[in-house]
Amino acid sequence: MKISASIKSALNRHEVSVQTNDSAKEMNIAVKPTGFGSSVNGGELLMLSLATCFCNDIYREAAKKNIEVTGVEVEFVSEFGAEGEPGSDFRYKAHVKANATDAEIADLIAHTDRMAEIHNTLRKGLAVTLSK
Repeated sequence: MKISASIKSALNRHEVSVQTNDSAKEMNIAVKPTGFGSSVNGGELLMLSLATCFCNDIYREAAKKNIEVTGVEVEFVSEFGAEGEPGSDFRYKAHVKANATDAEIADLIAHTDRMAEIHNTLRKGLAVTLSK
């Protein structure tokens, strides 16, 4: 599966698209009040990426266990310091409503935490390469 994201930015223009394999989607993210760049920062989008991954994966993993999930709430937080410093203290809370016992829901959450691809990518560490 190939996943990509792109931005085209100019004065009062901020076009964002994401794509998985052949499925492309446009996203609406407002321009900064200055007229240049995104009104949402990368850290916020990273937290959203982690929350989205976990949310989607809960539904996927629940279906495998024949658990009907009726609601998911996920909140990710982290700390970012000075410019150029990496983020730290990444943590999250998840609440899942489902037709299952509390123990089954806790097991589903723990299992999904181990399976979530974006989480595992960050936990592993990775190289980010600037291509020419």
